[in-house]
Amino acid sequence: MASLSTHVLDTSHGCPAAGVALRLLDGDGAMLFAAATDADGRCPGLPALAQGRYRLEFAVAPYFAGRGVDLPDPPFLDIIVLDFGIADEAHYHVPLLVSPYGYSTYRGS
Repeated sequence: MASLSTHVLDTSHGCPAAGVALRLLDGDGAMLFAAATDADGRCPGLPALAQGRYRLEFAVAPYFAGRGVDLPDPPFLDIIVLDFGIADEAHYHVPLLVSPYGYSTYRGS
C-alpha cells in the first residue's frame, strides 16, 4: 500500500488554502475519502492506497468566494480534478498550487 498526502497553496494570497473541500475517488468513481484542508492547507487522514488509478477533486471556487474574491458566474475554476496513478508502495504527495485563474501540480516528496 502507498501513502498519500496533499497540500493546497493559494498562490494569489501567498498562503496555505484552509477549508478547501476535497474528495478522493478510486478508478471506478467510488468515493474513498472526503474532508477539507486544515489551517496549513493539508488534509490529514487520507487512506493508504493500492496500485491503481485515483482522482482528487478540489472545490476551489467556494474557497475563493469565502475569501471574498469576486468570481465570475460561472467561475473559471470550480472543481479541479486531478487524475493520478499509484504504481508502487512509495509515498505519493500531490500538491495543488492554485489561484482563481490557474493551477499547477506535481508529484512531490
